[in-house]
Amino acid sequence: MNLPIIASAINLRISVKGHKRNDSKVIIHLHDIGSEESFSIAEPIVYEKQRDYLKSCVNVLKRHGLTFSKGIDCVVHGEIPINAGTSSSSALVVTWINFLARMSDQSRELSPEDIAQYSYEAEVLEFSEPGGMMDQYTTSVGGTIFLDSYPEIKVEKLRPRLGTLVLGNSNEPKDTVSILARVKNQMQRVVKDLQKSYPEFSLRTITQSQIDDYTRSLSGDQVELLRGTVNNRDITRLALSALSDGADDGLIGRLLNDHQEVLRDVLKISTPKIDRMIQASLDAGALGGKINGSGGGGCMFAYAPNQAEKVKKAIEKEGGQAYIVSIDEGTREDFSEED
Repeated sequence: MNLPIIASAINLRISVKGHKRNDSKVIIHLHDIGSEESFSIAEPIVYEKQRDYLKSCVNVLKRHGLTFSKGIDCVVHGEIPINAGTSSSSALVVTWINFLARMSDQSRELSPEDIAQYSYEAEVLEFSEPGGMMDQYTTSVGGTIFLDSYPEIKVEKLRPRLGTLVLGNSNEPKDTVSILARVKNQMQRVVKDLQKSYPEFSLRTITQSQIDDYTRSLSGDQVELLRGTVNNRDITRLALSALSDGADDGLIGRLLNDHQEVLRDVLKISTPKIDRMIQASLDAGALGGKINGSGGGGCMFAYAPNQAEKVKKAIEKEGGQAYIVSIDEGTREDFSEED
């Protein structure tokens, strides 16, 4: 839909450590999930499953001119909740791309923007998935970013003095791809139908007061979805202004709550348990909170610059797994090649 977003990287990380082998084999030890993957880096790499990211990253880097004359033996370790709306897959892909580039014959040091773009290609384009670029750019660039992908990619690094966040994992399983596809496809259908009758229609420029002028051909649910999408866009614009001017904690909290209202009541991607975790956070002193990621389960977070410990305990009392987190830098190269 080409609408801008604001996102932040946090201090839960994934690391890759390893060395080159004397053959063409790639062996990846995934101790956190009790698994191991291996393949030959010399042969044409064929995907054996959807979202075969460890292989797709190699293919993407090869297309961009990197070569690998030796295999790799490495260990992956992660602190990020898996399949919980906290970009664990994108964090893995970004870290793996960064690591592979340095392990290539060229020992290439990629820019954060190149890492993000290659990661997007490996994760989204390679498997024709419905996701956008937010996770890859946020994880790679780090900090708090404003990302606009239309008419071309623009990344602005914001530098607000944000307080403490508390991340809460509901431990409810989620189907990220299906949820993203459902919400995105529904809105794309609305836009496509409107542009048939109104070629000038654009989600980037329409105002709330103009919506009624375009909705004669839409169902009630479609009108609600359109209003919610425009509302989210306007919340993002207000947040950009607030974060660019510093950080008004109260305003940031209110905007998070407004956003959650749309996600819960219009897009319907929240869950009763996550709603309870958010309300418990607010009751414990958080200024705002919302579901994180694509929704349908997974994580929420609360903005709690003054009451982080109380909020953490409140989330845990509702059956969530809680982490006190802060904004952090993006992918970094504190690993080293072992010869």
